[in-house]
Amino acid sequence: MKLRDRDAILTNDGFIFRVYGYLHPSGSYVCDPEYASPQVFRSTNSRARRGENEPLYYKFFADEGMKLILNKFPQYTVFYEPLQKCLVGVNESDVAQVRKPEVGLEQVLAKEPSDALLKALHDLFGRVCSQSGLNTEDFGVFGSLLHGFYHPNFSDLDFIVYGKENMTKLCNALEILYREDPSLRNEFDHMKAVESKDWKFVNYSLQEYVWHQRRKMIYAYFDSKDAGRVVKAEFEPVKCWAENVNEFNNFARISHVGWIKAVVEITDDKDAPFIPSVYQIEVKDILKGPKVEGIKRIFSYMEEFRMQAKQGETLLVEGNLEKVVDGTNIYHQITLSYGPRYYEQTLKVINLSQVSD
Repeated sequence: MKLRDRDAILTNDGFIFRVYGYLHPSGSYVCDPEYASPQVFRSTNSRARRGENEPLYYKFFADEGMKLILNKFPQYTVFYEPLQKCLVGVNESDVAQVRKPEVGLEQVLAKEPSDALLKALHDLFGRVCSQSGLNTEDFGVFGSLLHGFYHPNFSDLDFIVYGKENMTKLCNALEILYREDPSLRNEFDHMKAVESKDWKFVNYSLQEYVWHQRRKMIYAYFDSKDAGRVVKAEFEPVKCWAENVNEFNNFARISHVGWIKAVVEITDDKDAPFIPSVYQIEVKDILKGPKVEGIKRIFSYMEEFRMQAKQGETLLVEGNLEKVVDGTNIYHQITLSYGPRYYEQTLKVINLSQVSD
């Protein structure tokens, strides 16, 4: 079985998992639980329900899916050798069905659109392909569109774009469309995009978040005549198969060293668009935490910090410092991920004059 980030795994007892990233033990996949049927999970969150009439699934928010799995469904964990701990994941023997985003999009486009949301999808997708020169096989769909429980009057358009080169073409095309097509605009052109957002980050302001999100280009508002409303659309980067190298190593070991706050410069950003987002760095100054040598990279599983910085930019980063031992190759990395002090983590572009300890 060959799967990659954002492919969907369904189980017989009612879970839908998203394959998470590209580093997976043999015979299993590290995953993020996305949805569960009412037989195993019910949410009081009004935004969680999926299905027009009766709820078919409930969406997990924040870490509630992870907590449910770890507390009640330990069969959906896999042992991750480098960390010497169990993570949420699915063994191949527990996979009942797989849904792939690229196949989902092909199926949607092959049929005459039957509702307002699918008409909006056809319209927007045509504009994007025409401007970018990309083709159907360069894209996929995820979320409720992939699983068929979207709501025509309320759901968003969730696309995937495959490969770094295609993502660059797409971003260039969207920048032109935002400027020239009156039906399209960057979602983060204005602070109104986050006026209802429950913001909890301690060292990363909403204003900084909007600035970083705006320049990523992949979040759009589409004023659809067919839908009679403004439809939110996003284009999530996923590696193409040629880029999808599983670097999982049973013999590597990763250990926690401490908490670190540092000023760094990005020396390589080629893996910044993906999950995990990997930034090769040169440390300029350690403001807090262990004064260690050989910090080579930032390793981020947080979607807020994907595509966050570009080569040559200076960043303030705060998170967990880890030591990686891979045979004779020993180095340190700054890891941003789920866990304690989640909202204290940060990764943001700065001017050196802004830095204080």
